[in-house]
Amino acid sequence: MTMTDPIADMLTRIRNAVRNDSEHVDVPASKLKSGIAEVLKREGYITSYEAVPGNVQGVLRLELKYGPDGESVIERIQRESKPGRREFTSVGDIKRVRNGIGISIYTTSAGVLSDRECREKNVGGEKLATVW
Repeated sequence: MTMTDPIADMLTRIRNAVRNDSEHVDVPASKLKSGIAEVLKREGYITSYEAVPGNVQGVLRLELKYGPDGESVIERIQRESKPGRREFTSVGDIKRVRNGIGISIYTTSAGVLSDRECREKNVGGEKLATVW
């Protein structure tokens, strides 16, 4: 079975793992998914991630992060740009998510970046996801 939107699949797996209070989640690996995992790690939404050799393409294992009382750090994670409706944003139109509490993840010419990093590097791109 072919998958139309692997990024949405990754975000859904993370969302489901957070709801189940799982310690980690495994997703099929790709360069774009590794970039998204790196942004989530830099911004403090996951503790770590690693590439686990598996089938043909391998697996990314993301270690989820929880607060001191067991509350999830990721409250909401959603896909923005979809295969049928791409959403590109110039650097001047990049807005803060929930007054800086959350982040937007963009794929740019400089790699996969958060909204804050896009403003620092003065680049825009395709808005992949929003997390808070």
